[in-house]
Amino acid sequence: MESNSQKSMNDTTVAGRSVRARLYRFGGRLKRALLFSSAYLAVIAVAEVLIVTELLSLPLTPAPVVAGLLTFAVYGSDRVADVDADETTRPVRTAFVKRYHELLYSLSALAYGLAVALAVLGGPIAFALALVPGAAWVCYAKDWLPFAGGIKRLKQVFILNSVLVAGAWALVVVFLPLAFADASVTPTAGVVCLIFFLATFVDVEIPNVRDRAGDQEIDIRTLPVVFGVRGTRYALYGVTTLAAAVAVTAYVDELFTWPETMWPLVSLLYLTGVVAGIGRVDNSGRLTIAAECSRLPMLVLVLPRLL
Repeated sequence: MESNSQKSMNDTTVAGRSVRARLYRFGGRLKRALLFSSAYLAVIAVAEVLIVTELLSLPLTPAPVVAGLLTFAVYGSDRVADVDADETTRPVRTAFVKRYHELLYSLSALAYGLAVALAVLGGPIAFALALVPGAAWVCYAKDWLPFAGGIKRLKQVFILNSVLVAGAWALVVVFLPLAFADASVTPTAGVVCLIFFLATFVDVEIPNVRDRAGDQEIDIRTLPVVFGVRGTRYALYGVTTLAAAVAVTAYVDELFTWPETMWPLVSLLYLTGVVAGIGRVDNSGRLTIAAECSRLPMLVLVLPRLL
């Protein structure tokens, strides 16, 4: 017969396996919620504004929170709006969005409302900047262009689609903390904005590699559609190199100190490594996430000065 101690040990083992299984399932659900709802992008937006705050020697303000809320709201709304178009290229995310459609839509609307309300505290310029991502998304995703033929959205216009997205977020990330701090726009701010614009442009084009076939079907012209995978890789090498040249020029012109120059260079080196994986790494979804996280190494370098 089985002793009481052996039975107790078996019960403990079974209970431990049950707990691990539950934690594993919970971790999987949490991962899917963070990735598919765009919550992780909101965290990255907060990090970017903190980096800008330190680069421009600004005080801490509610700007990072506002940027995070705006990011969650706009990308959450975009996922809901494109749920049918994304079914072919992103079936797992589409299934998640369809399942939580109403919740994601409600949370996105609530986040945008909170962001705009907080932006009012920063004055009229901060309020206007809080409206930029929403306005850019409407121009980007909605059918409003009067052109003949199939082009009805800016999302379908070559280069301009990515320029619009990158420009909108660069404006918010750089100038929102300036508005909250009531600080003047300096040449350094312009340089930082240009670097973030170029890096964000790369981030936007990398997922277009995975979506190439789907974009061709719905007449969206992106770098991968026009130039192919290899051509896109070399084009994005050029963009990251240009961003690095801007940072080095800022150091030569004494707009950046040497540590401040190294922060974006480390980030851009990381991003260039991600670009090198285009067409060579099977899981392009991971490449997309890696590119979007390319500012996090910069945050690690900046964090000691923030604390």
